[in-house]
Amino acid sequence: MAEVTIRELKKFYGGVQVVHGLDLDIADGEFVVLVGPSGCGKSTLLRMIAGLEEISSGDIRIGDRRVNNLPPSERDIAMVFQNYALYPHKTVGANMGFALKMRGMDKAVIAEKVTRAAGILGLTPYLDRYPRALSGGQRQRVAMGRAIVRDPQVFLFDEPLSNLDAKLRVQMRTEIRELHLRLKTTTVYVTHDQIEAMTMADKIVVMQGGRIEQVGAPLDLYDRPANAFVAGFIGSPAMNMLPGIVRRGVVEIDGGARLPLPAGSALAEGREVTYGIRPEHLTVGSDGIAGSVAVVEPTGSETHVVLRFGQDGGGRDVVAMFRDRVAFRPGDALTFAPDAEKVHLFDRSSGVRLA
Repeated sequence: MAEVTIRELKKFYGGVQVVHGLDLDIADGEFVVLVGPSGCGKSTLLRMIAGLEEISSGDIRIGDRRVNNLPPSERDIAMVFQNYALYPHKTVGANMGFALKMRGMDKAVIAEKVTRAAGILGLTPYLDRYPRALSGGQRQRVAMGRAIVRDPQVFLFDEPLSNLDAKLRVQMRTEIRELHLRLKTTTVYVTHDQIEAMTMADKIVVMQGGRIEQVGAPLDLYDRPANAFVAGFIGSPAMNMLPGIVRRGVVEIDGGARLPLPAGSALAEGREVTYGIRPEHLTVGSDGIAGSVAVVEPTGSETHVVLRFGQDGGGRDVVAMFRDRVAFRPGDALTFAPDAEKVHLFDRSSGVRLA
């Protein structure tokens, strides 16, 4: 195991800069998830750590070694890809042990390492099968087993669950997390799915446009997002983001609603803000955002209600989430009241958190 240290990391494709001077510290044994929308630079960062992308400038250190100019085979990392990258003509056991065979390792040692990894991943009954005879989840386990047998200092995962169905993704993210707790190997995991990030990470790195927006524990990012982008990206359903203006101790939003400021916030009169409130922090009340129900989405454990308000009901939408069963129907007139203690305020122009 080893820490990963990144300093002033930049990447250019021709004259286009796609990674902008990143600094990041990943502790020994930590499970770090890189998350962000498509094109934010998270996979490029992972591939630079792996040595699959050339670094334009900056430094990457794995443990006490600067690895900028080392080939992937000398970085002591193991990578699990989105498409599994298994050899179709080799058995499960042969796939898992292939990298060790290429190193010239003794057959008995290879067999021991493969057997151990297969036991950890529940693949022992499948060692003599070929990839075509396996399910998607089993193939992903083989790819993970191939990484485990190398006993690397760092595991790198590049969107490994995106090819699986929803139920299997839930199962596999649990298995990957349990594997990390067992092996305690430093892990860097890339995903565009913020639910994966929230449920798996020790630390989340939120990226946008080749820059790091915020780094922190999952619930820290959820409770105290540094800016409007992080607030809108982390959480499902997403935080409601309503443009407004501070007037006489409240925030007036489009549609005429006057919403409470968080306790202790002191903002100048006329300040343009974005008023953020998570769906679970809205309740039905008599004072707040008045509108008509547009959509009701029951999921079983909770119900999402979309309220349309402003401009005679044809303006903005706000989403509330209810844990209890509700009997609302499209067209019903409702008023959603925010919990003032759970409100987030952001500067309208910069997106920076104000309160």
